[in-house]
Amino acid sequence: MTDSVPKIALITGITGQDGSYLAELLLAKGYDVHGLVRRASTFNTVRIDHIYRDTHEPDNRLHLHFADLTDGSRLVTLLDQIQPDEVYNLAAQSHVRVSFDEPEYTAESTGLGTIRLLEAIRSTGLATRFYQASSSEMFGATPPPQDEDTPFYPRSPYGVAKVYSYWITKNYREAYDLFAVNGILFNHESPRRGETFVTRKITRAVARIAAGQQEFLHMGNLDARRDWGYAPEYVEAMWLMLQQDQPRDFVVATQTAYTVRDFLELSFGHAGLDWEKFVRFDERYLRPTEVDALIGNATRAREELGWEPAILTPRLAQIMVDADILSLELGGSHYVDTVQRS
Repeated sequence: MTDSVPKIALITGITGQDGSYLAELLLAKGYDVHGLVRRASTFNTVRIDHIYRDTHEPDNRLHLHFADLTDGSRLVTLLDQIQPDEVYNLAAQSHVRVSFDEPEYTAESTGLGTIRLLEAIRSTGLATRFYQASSSEMFGATPPPQDEDTPFYPRSPYGVAKVYSYWITKNYREAYDLFAVNGILFNHESPRRGETFVTRKITRAVARIAAGQQEFLHMGNLDARRDWGYAPEYVEAMWLMLQQDQPRDFVVATQTAYTVRDFLELSFGHAGLDWEKFVRFDERYLRPTEVDALIGNATRAREELGWEPAILTPRLAQIMVDADILSLELGGSHYVDTVQRS
C-alpha cells in the first residue's frame, strides 16, 4: 500500500479458517486488522496464534475484541471505536449438518447476526465497505452450474439463514447506498478446516489410519458432488470485491466437480491406501434433505476481478493429507500449512 495511513479492516469470524487466512492477507497488504472473538473461558485462537503479537508492542497491527453477533449494541460501540474502512462478515454457525440439530441458533448467528452488523454500520454512519460471506448452499436443489443469476433453493437451516443474509445485504445496499457485496463462495478447504467438515474429516482419518491410530472412517453420502477450492485463494477474491468501483455480488468457484467418493480416493491414494478397505457407511451422517450437486460458474469473478483458482481438488487433497500427516508427526498440533503461498 502506498498510503501513509494504513487501511483498517474488521473481521468477524477471524479465528475460523477463512478469517485466519484473510487476516494474514490483509496484514501482508499493510492493513491494521481488528477481529471479533466470542468470550469464553478458553481461547480458540489456534489458527491465528502465529500472527498474533503482544498488544503492548508498538508495531502490533492485529487487534482482538470480545464481541458477538447476537449483541447489536456492542457492535455499534466497536464500529464507532474502530472506524474500519472494510468489514468482512465471516462469522456463522457454518456446519450444514449441525444446522439441522441447532436451527434456531443457526438462524440467530448466521442470519440475524448479519442484520445487526449492517444496522450497526448504518446507524454509525460509517463510510465502510461491507463483505458478506454468502454460500453455495443457498442454491441447494437448483441444478448446476450455478452463477449469480441462479435461483436459490436452500435445503438446510444453514442455507436458509444464508439466503436471508444475502438478501438483507442487497437490501441495505439499495436502500441506504452502502458499499455492500455478497461473495457466494463454493466449498473451499485447507489444512485449517474444522475437523468435522467432510474434507478434513477424510484427510485427518487418512493420516491416523496410515499411522495405525485409527481403524475405520465412518461416512454418509458419498455421491454428493462439490466444487472444492483452496481457501487461501478464496480470501483473495473477498478482498478484490471490496476494491472495485461499484459494489457487486460474485460467485467464487473452481468450476470443477468431484464427488465425496472421489475425494476419498484422492486422499487415501495419496497415502498409498485403498479407501474401500477403511470406509464404513453410517446413516447418522446423512442430512434430512440432501444437496446433490454444487458446481459454480465463476465467469464474472474471472472477467471483472481477474481472479482464477490455481489449486484444484486433486492437489487440494494432497495438501491436506500432507498437512495432517505432518501434524500427527509433530504431536497432533492443528492446522499445519504445508504450502508456502505467494
